[in-house]
Amino acid sequence: MIDKVMPGPIHGSPCLKEAVCIHTRKIYDSCRLKECMQDLRVYMTRCSQEILDRAVSVKARSVELLWVYIDVEPVAFNKGFYNLEARFFYRVTADAYTGVGRPYEITGVTSYSKRIILYGGEGGARIFSSTYVPGAADVQNPEKGNMPQATVEVVAPILLASSVTDPSCSCVCNNNGCGCTCDSDCGEPPAEVCGCFDDELILDCDGKRLYVTIGQFGIIRLERDSQLLIPSYDFCLPQKDCSCVDGGVSGSEDPCTVFAGLNFPTAEFFPGAENCGCNG
Repeated sequence: MIDKVMPGPIHGSPCLKEAVCIHTRKIYDSCRLKECMQDLRVYMTRCSQEILDRAVSVKARSVELLWVYIDVEPVAFNKGFYNLEARFFYRVTADAYTGVGRPYEITGVTSYSKRIILYGGEGGARIFSSTYVPGAADVQNPEKGNMPQATVEVVAPILLASSVTDPSCSCVCNNNGCGCTCDSDCGEPPAEVCGCFDDELILDCDGKRLYVTIGQFGIIRLERDSQLLIPSYDFCLPQKDCSCVDGGVSGSEDPCTVFAGLNFPTAEFFPGAENCGCNG
C-alpha cells in the first residue's frame, strides 16, 4: 500500500480509491478462554431442591449460559493495564429419579469467576455528544470518558460431569455448646439471572447438593473508541435484487420451476452423507 497519512484520494493504486477516517472500537488486547470449571455447586430452585433431597439418582442433562457480569478496573502502578473480572452464570437442568417411573426435571444456577489482566491503553478524555431530534432541541447525552470496554464472546458451554453429595458441614463444641457451619460461596445472583427462573432460588447449604463440571470456550478483549485511517476500495453497493413478490418468487417465475432448482436435502435423510466423498 502506498504511504498515506491524510484522508483523501489515493493516486497510483489501481484498487484503492481513497483513505478515509472512521470512528470504531479498536481492540487493544485480547485472549482466548478455554476453561474447565470443576465441581461447581448448583443452587436449585425451591421446588427442585425438594425433589433433589428425595432423589436416589440424578443425571445432569444440559447447561445454558444466562449472563456474564463484567467489571473493569485499572491496575494500580501499571498504567494502561486493567484488571478484568468476568463472572459467568449458568442454568443447569437435570433429571432426578425418586423411584420407579419417569424422572423429574430440576433446575438451578451456578457461577464461576475469571480474573485476567489486559492492556487497554491510556486516555483521560471527556466525551460530550448529542442526538438529533427533528423539529426540537437536540438531546444532550450524558458525559462519558474513554475507558476501555470489555467484551466477552463465548460459544455454548459443554456439560462434562455431574455428582450429588450430602451437605458439607463442620461442627465445633466448646463451653458455649455445639454449632455447625456449612460452606456456601454463591452470594446473591443479579436480578437478570433470578428473572430466568419461575421459582425462588435456594442459596443456603441445607439438603443435598448437585455439582457439575463445565467446559467453556470464548474470547475476552478490551476495546476503546478510536479514530482510524483505513484504505477504501469502493462503496458497498448491494448485489441482491429485491424485486420479488411475497414468498421470494418473482411474478414471472413459476413456483414449480423454482422448486425444481432446489437441491435434494440428502443430509436430512442420511446424516453424514455429505462427507462420504461420493459423487452424485
